Amino acid sequence: MTSGAPRESTVTQTSGPRIGVRVGYRRIVQFLVSLIIVPTGLLLSLGIVVLVQGRAFYSLLLGILMLSLVAIMITGTVLVYAFVRREAKLSELQADFVSKVSHELRTPLTAIRLFAETVERKPGDAALGAQCAQAIIGEADRLASHIGRLLDWGRMQSGKKLYRLVEVDLRAVVDDALAAYSPLRLDPHLHFSMHPAPEPIVVLADKAALVDAVVNLVSNAHKYGGNEPHVELELTAGVRFATIAVTDHGDGIPRNEQRRIFEKFYRIDDRLSRMKEGSGIGLAIVDHVVKAHGGEVTVESAPAHGSTFRIVLPLAGRSSLVPKARGSEAP
Repeated sequence: MTSGAPRESTVTQTSGPRIGVRVGYRRIVQFLVSLIIVPTGLLLSLGIVVLVQGRAFYSLLLGILMLSLVAIMITGTVLVYAFVRREAKLSELQADFVSKVSHELRTPLTAIRLFAETVERKPGDAALGAQCAQAIIGEADRLASHIGRLLDWGRMQSGKKLYRLVEVDLRAVVDDALAAYSPLRLDPHLHFSMHPAPEPIVVLADKAALVDAVVNLVSNAHKYGGNEPHVELELTAGVRFATIAVTDHGDGIPRNEQRRIFEKFYRIDDRLSRMKEGSGIGLAIVDHVVKAHGGEVTVESAPAHGSTFRIVLPLAGRSSLVPKARGSEAP
């Protein structure tokens, strides 16, 4: 760690994405309206002139304007179709998201109820009671994790997510992330390897948010790493930037899907992803968090060769890879 009191700043993620969407929709509507109103007004004016003058030249202009109006109306119709189709697709993704989230919340609730009923049926069995109590605690933690993720996503989308940036050692961030991800301790089929950094790597970060981002990547690597997943985590630092790399040896991600996996609600449409639980916002949250820290997330993958996700962050006192989160401000 650097000497002296740690520097601290606050980054507030404003409602850039949502405002941008609203502004985009408003501009599209205004543009479509202008495509109809302006030519219609010109056509009406020219029609009046033609009625008054009755000259062939004005008739020619009227014909040209009418053809232009038809072309503009066709263009407007195509744009409206594309706009409505985009909205319909987004609504479908949101409906699918609600369905997946409902399933994720229902699963731990059902488990909690079953364990509680087991304890109620056999109140005198202390060993069974202790086992069920431990299971209930685990399922409650899982439920709290799902709800926390949804609340975080809601704050990000509404622009109310607040990041308190202080100097932290990335080694501590990685340690906390691995301690928080219980399957690393409980799954006997998981092969995990860690390549730590020998020296402190100091970045300006919100530790809790960054821990969640690393947990998301490790969780994905475990989930899509195959029947006996192999997950590797490596922490390195250069002159200006630090990198947290999470690698799996799963089926990989097709190149045409790699740009879309960071979109909200998006999941690769194959049977494997449908068999795995998930809401489709994990990587979108990682992307938001890392950009709020002035960094970027990259992915390197190929079918049948696994995937490597990298969180690249500027070292403390170094310039950001991107401007302070899109639409964010720091006092």
